[in-house]
Amino acid sequence: MRAWAAPVPEAVPRVGLGFDAHPWATDDRPLSLGGVTFDGVPGLAGHSDGDVVCHAIADALLGAAALGDVGLHFPEDDPSIAGMAGLALLEDTLELVRGAGYSVRSSDATVICERPAVAPRRDELRSALAEVLAIPLEAMSVKATRPEGLGLVGDGVGCMAVTVIA
Repeated sequence: MRAWAAPVPEAVPRVGLGFDAHPWATDDRPLSLGGVTFDGVPGLAGHSDGDVVCHAIADALLGAAALGDVGLHFPEDDPSIAGMAGLALLEDTLELVRGAGYSVRSSDATVICERPAVAPRRDELRSALAEVLAIPLEAMSVKATRPEGLGLVGDGVGCMAVTVIA
């Protein structure tokens, strides 16, 4: 085993950063962000359900545990994950992180989009995500920002996430 891949003592917190973005879908799929369905807005394209919040948090978890990324564990050419719900992908990712000997301490996600309005549903997202991650509600943060027409996520939705594991 290489020195850089050696396990870190349990008491040392590890931080991971994740990002995901998807364009609007052309089919009639619903929009799911953090496992919460938003009506009146198109869904996001992707091999799974396109839930950028769950995908960004999953990438942050995998990064913190030095386990690769979402594409490594959930490749687009794998038919078994076609249409997979974001919360299910996040649950499977959490099992990988737990299998490496870590547990989630906190997570923070920032949704980047012109629409939909995330703030009115923030508590629903926090609750759904905290439950899957098995952390207190106070340890799960969800924020949103508009890119103000700058094209930061193209024609769709993006999300940045940070997690702390130990």
